[in-house]
Amino acid sequence: MVQIFESEDVNILKGVISTNHVHMHVEYRPSLSISDLVKKLKGRSSRKLQQEFTELNKRYWGRHFWGIGYGCWSTGNITDEMVNEYLEHHRKPNDDGSSFILE
Repeated sequence: MVQIFESEDVNILKGVISTNHVHMHVEYRPSLSISDLVKKLKGRSSRKLQQEFTELNKRYWGRHFWGIGYGCWSTGNITDEMVNEYLEHHRKPNDDGSSFILE
């Protein structure tokens, strides 16, 4: 994923990896389509995971690894502080303070 973010000039400000979903607070240029970015992320991560964990190939053969679609984003009245506070809500007490949170 890092290669995709670097090639598309996307900055990950903070993220949460949960058991069944991922939250990411990203910063990207206005000319970039968020749907194209999400497609690239899902495709690359699906291939990598299925290469590393070959048992997933059997389970997801002919089906989507990730759910179809993606969540929401905002360009309106939500501040960076509000997003970071929401993501911090997922942090466990013993986390190390990195920008990615494992739930």
